Amino acid sequence: MTKSPLLPIFLIVLVDILGMTIILPLLPFYAEHLGASATVVGLLVSSFAFCQLIAGPILGKLSDSMGRKPLLIVSQVGTLIGFLILAASNALWMVFLSRIIDGFTAGNLSLAQAYIADVTTPENRAKSFGVIGIAFGIGFLIGPGVSGYLSQYGYAYPILAAAALSATSIVCTATLLPKVTPHADDVASGPGGKRLGILDWSAYGAYFRRADLGPLLWQFFFFAFSFSFSVSGFALFCQRRFVYQGRPFGAREVGYVFTYIGFMGVIIQGGLMGKLVKWLGEKTLVWTGFFITSTSSVWLAFTQSIPMLVANSTYGSWGTGVVRPALTALISRQAGRREQGVVLGLTQSLTSISSVVAPVIAGAMIERNYLVGWAMVVAAVAAFGMVAGFLNRDGATG
Repeated sequence: MTKSPLLPIFLIVLVDILGMTIILPLLPFYAEHLGASATVVGLLVSSFAFCQLIAGPILGKLSDSMGRKPLLIVSQVGTLIGFLILAASNALWMVFLSRIIDGFTAGNLSLAQAYIADVTTPENRAKSFGVIGIAFGIGFLIGPGVSGYLSQYGYAYPILAAAALSATSIVCTATLLPKVTPHADDVASGPGGKRLGILDWSAYGAYFRRADLGPLLWQFFFFAFSFSFSVSGFALFCQRRFVYQGRPFGAREVGYVFTYIGFMGVIIQGGLMGKLVKWLGEKTLVWTGFFITSTSSVWLAFTQSIPMLVANSTYGSWGTGVVRPALTALISRQAGRREQGVVLGLTQSLTSISSVVAPVIAGAMIERNYLVGWAMVVAAVAAFGMVAGFLNRDGATG
């Protein structure tokens, strides 16, 4: 058995994120190639998230009783099937079908988070959640670059590469990941706890009303919404704003920009995050991260040249790079061990809700060429996140 279960979970999350980030810069252009408008591209992203919102709590509850490993495999198999259908698509309905299948089985990240909570102590959880942050950084470093390079030879090639990575992830989970009992029914210990369904709004509301946890959950929602709004619209924003070698930005150029942002993420989360936490604390990192995200989005709204885009990406990557791991750690620390499953599932639901609503609005704005307005929405939502942090000065520590 591997000495630390964090190594195999890191490899599994990394391979999954590589597959996801290969698709990320490609999907808008692939859908447009098949006749989609920017609004339909937003609906395509939303359909995945809507299915994930419905299925995520169900997968979480099943993992509490059956274990994380079997459900991770189910989730990964669904992703593989979705990629294979996507690669074979010759009409928009097939693209939608591929994303719906992937969405109904998409629980990789929340299951991985629950697994990490299962195998770590509360005092080590912030550092352990950084594993997912590092995997995101490396995924964004490699995946979009692979997508950008392979897309030169045809849209199917990056998708097939993502499918191969998904198959590799299944093998890694089956052979490398130790089985861990969630202890969901153990009152004394265990982070599983009761999981809530999509319609358990009153129970979710109870967590938002808690003085120690509510402001953090609102901050997470603002982060998830601004991130989804930004990422879902970025490719088509660049297509309409920037020109390289006489042609509008395409999958290759957008892929390379995402690669650079991923490179910055690896530096921040892999090398500097621990030092920044010791120096500033998680709460300060969160509100400063929101500030950077907001100001960089205002800057992006008026960016016209590729050198300025690179400079903006350098600055803005610090915002998203620090907010997710610091905020996740604060939320995890405020939730008791019996509540870990509920709260992690809740944050995943907030991510899914954001990913249902934000891409449709972003796509509709970009289709109408409201490029400045699109960037300003990202800035405004991130500013709300910063304000929520100031209003929580006496809440969670960090």
